[in-house]
Amino acid sequence: MVLEIDVNHITNLLTDKLTTWFNDFVRLLPNIVIAAIILVLGFYLAKLIRNLALRFINKMSQNATLNNLFGSIIYITVIGIVLFTALSILQLDKAVTTALAGAGILGLALAFAFQDIAANFMSGVFISFRKPLHVGDIVSVSGYMGKVIEVNLRDTVISTFEGKTVIIPNKDVFQNAIENYSLQGKRRFDLEVGVSYGDDLEKVKRITLEAVRDIEGLSEADETTMFYTGFGDSSINFSIRIWVNTPEQMAFKKVGSEAIMRIKKAYDDNDIMIPFPIRTLDFGIKGGEKLSEMSVNVAQSRANSIE
Repeated sequence: MVLEIDVNHITNLLTDKLTTWFNDFVRLLPNIVIAAIILVLGFYLAKLIRNLALRFINKMSQNATLNNLFGSIIYITVIGIVLFTALSILQLDKAVTTALAGAGILGLALAFAFQDIAANFMSGVFISFRKPLHVGDIVSVSGYMGKVIEVNLRDTVISTFEGKTVIIPNKDVFQNAIENYSLQGKRRFDLEVGVSYGDDLEKVKRITLEAVRDIEGLSEADETTMFYTGFGDSSINFSIRIWVNTPEQMAFKKVGSEAIMRIKKAYDDNDIMIPFPIRTLDFGIKGGEKLSEMSVNVAQSRANSIE
């Protein structure tokens, strides 16, 4: 008898609960239909807005990765508005608000935990807009010089001339100086040389400029210049500046090497001397032994040792 009463009681509870749910479903059925229609139209509208936004963004930026990122952000934002509207129609907006508040707190905690990643990401966005460097540019960044092979939203990849691939976080790229050798389409080779004090400086300048005049790869728009820079310990020093018509490293090195060989040959042919560094040794200063007396002293020391 007790078992039968319990079964009947449970059956009645389930029946009442199912009846309540059914009544609530019937009552909310119009809202459910409206919410479903809003969801379908909302997803279609989100895609349409994303496509229109991408057309506009592509006219302003050529970075496909960044453009797709902004398109995804716009799409997710519209979808979020649609979902929140649909849940409000179903009278579930309070629960959603509570969930969003919790998600906000969690997002703040994650932001502190991954602030370096966020900094690199935002730096990548700014780099994409400012475009201080492009793929294929020859740059020097954070002490590394080479050719840019990839620029994404988190890091910049450089292939150095020593054969190394360097991945530099965008935060370091954005916050430090960037030396871009490709923006002007040319590079300057600076060569420091010294000639003897006995040489005619006018003659040296004329022969030096003639030696490098017709090197292959020189820029036609820029003049090769030479300036005397100072009096050295054993030479009069000058600097010659040669413009190369391409920023490529191999051409830059070839022009510099050719300039050095031509200047050396021209100086040999015209008796112009590039002096060796000179060091004067003074043995007789402040009580020191004079060089002229050293042989005598050495001979006397040997004679005393023999005795």
